[in-house]
Amino acid sequence: MEHRHLGRSGLLISEIAYGNWITHGSQVEEDAATACVRAALDLGITTFDTADVYAGTRAEAVLGRALQGQRREGLEIFTKVYWPTGPGPNDRSLSRKHIMESINGSLRRLQTDYVDLYQAHRYDYTTPLEETMQAFADIVHGGKALYIGVSEWTASEIRAGWELAQDLKIQLVSNQPQYSMLWRVIEAEVVPTSIELGIGQVVFSPIAQGVLTGKYQPGKQPPAGSRATDDKSGANFISRLMTDEVLTTVQGLRPLAEQAGLTMAQLAVAWVLQNPNVSAAIVGATRPEQLEDNVKASGVKLDDDLIKAIDQVTQSIAEFDPAKTVSPPKRP
Repeated sequence: MEHRHLGRSGLLISEIAYGNWITHGSQVEEDAATACVRAALDLGITTFDTADVYAGTRAEAVLGRALQGQRREGLEIFTKVYWPTGPGPNDRSLSRKHIMESINGSLRRLQTDYVDLYQAHRYDYTTPLEETMQAFADIVHGGKALYIGVSEWTASEIRAGWELAQDLKIQLVSNQPQYSMLWRVIEAEVVPTSIELGIGQVVFSPIAQGVLTGKYQPGKQPPAGSRATDDKSGANFISRLMTDEVLTTVQGLRPLAEQAGLTMAQLAVAWVLQNPNVSAAIVGATRPEQLEDNVKASGVKLDDDLIKAIDQVTQSIAEFDPAKTVSPPKRP
C-alpha cells in the first residue's frame, strides 16, 4: 500500500481508503463489517472514512468497535457532519450548535479522543460560512480534530472556506467528491482551484457503485444481492447508470483491463489515482475479498496510451458538467 500527502499538508494517508457508507450498520451484519475492517488493516489500509449520518449514526459505532485495539497513531480516521442525525430542527446543518454536538457524538461512537479529518458533508446555504468555519476552528484548536475538509463543495465554495480557514489559523486540506471514469465533474473547476489552494481530493465511488466492475450486463437483470437490487445499499443512487448505453460502453473497458493485467475494478481505482490531485480513493466492501482485489490498484501506473483509450471508450457517457456538483437547494 502506498501513501500520499493529504493535499499540501504533512499528513500521509493510504492512497486507498476504506469507507463504510451504506455497508456498516445497514447492508451487512457487524461480524462481516468487522471482518472487512480487519482485512483492510491487514492489506495496509490505514485511512478510514465514515460520517455521522451513515446508517443513522450506527456506521460510526460499528467502525469504532472494529478499530478497537489498534494503535491510534497508526490510523487516520475521517468523519463528517451536516445531514440530519435526529428529529429536531437543530439535528442538522452546519450551525455551531449542530457541529459542536456532532463532533462529541462522533468521538463517542468512534471511541477516540480526536479525528484526523472532520469534514463538512455538504455546503450549508442556511448558515453563515463564518459561523461554520469558526466552529471548525474551535474544534481544531480544542484538539478534537487535526484537519478540516469539505465534501461536494463547488470551486467557489471551497475558495471561500479556505480563505476563512487561513484567517482562523486552521488547515482546510481536502474535498470529498464523487469521481470516476463516468463522473468527472470535478475536473473542470474543482481540481484546478484545489491545486492552487493545496487541497487534495479524497474521492468516493471510484468504481461507480459497482458499475465499473462490469458485473452489470446490458439487457439482463442485475445479479441477485448486488447493490442495484437493494434499496438499502444504494439502488436509487445507481439507477441513473443502469442504462443499456452505459452498461454496453462499460463492457468496452474489459479488453483494456485485460491488456493492463488488471480486473475492471482495479482499472477503475487505478484510473482515479492517476490524477495527481487525488490523495485517496475510498472503496467499500461487503466481503474481504473485494478489498483484496481493490488494493492491488495501489501503485499501478497506467500509460498514456491506455488512458487515452479509456477516454475514447467513456467519452460519450462520462459526465463532465460542473453544474452537476451535488449540493442542497439554496435558501430562497
